[in-house]
Amino acid sequence: MKRFIVLLGVSALLLSCATKKQIIYFQDSDSLNNKDINKAFEPVIEPNDILYISVSSLDKELVAPFIRVTETEVNANTNNPGLKGYLVNADGTINFPVLGSVPVSGKTRKMIESQLKAQLQEYVKDVVVDVRIMNFKITVLGEVMTPGVFTIKDERVTLPEAIGLAGDLTKDGNRNRIVIIREDDGKRIVKNVDITQTDFYSSAFYFLKQNDVVYVEPSLKGVKKSGFLPDIPALLSLVTVVLSTVILLSR
Repeated sequence: MKRFIVLLGVSALLLSCATKKQIIYFQDSDSLNNKDINKAFEPVIEPNDILYISVSSLDKELVAPFIRVTETEVNANTNNPGLKGYLVNADGTINFPVLGSVPVSGKTRKMIESQLKAQLQEYVKDVVVDVRIMNFKITVLGEVMTPGVFTIKDERVTLPEAIGLAGDLTKDGNRNRIVIIREDDGKRIVKNVDITQTDFYSSAFYFLKQNDVVYVEPSLKGVKKSGFLPDIPALLSLVTVVLSTVILLSR
């Protein structure tokens, strides 16, 4: 009976512990040494994005007809950013002053800047165009310290950075299964990422796109805490206490 009690105690201790491989991030990080970084990554414009487009020239009167939003209006405190920028319509176009309907969906900011500059140079030779995404945001949910929606000002964020913005994973977060939900060209894509390894660094999901959802699944320990599964270590501990009590009383 004593041996049985010791066996139960050891089993409870082992089942309640997490292994090193379940906790540590980027365990094969040595493989990243001297690898090139994708510096050319740039988000692609999609329907429902909101663009801030700045048009400028040495002659302000020449560019005045092409300016719908001023810097003051962009920086104003308003709850509706769509009133300050150009909303990309469902057909992938924006309504630009004088030029009318301009296709922008599926293009990068640089491509749109070049496109608008070429069209506007027919009216203003020294025109300068700057395009920004005003509503670039990601959502981080699940087993993180501070889940929420995060606005990214520089339009460039990696998965590790997104986890950092959410305060890192909790102790119950599953490092081996982080789900990224993405809408791409009208289709929903779901990708499972294991951040204990670094192979995702070279995938299309290392850099997050606007409106991506990152969900950190709970580990088995976290699921048991929620009550969906019995807590095996706790049950073993209870059995050990009961058997010990029975032995003492029988003596």
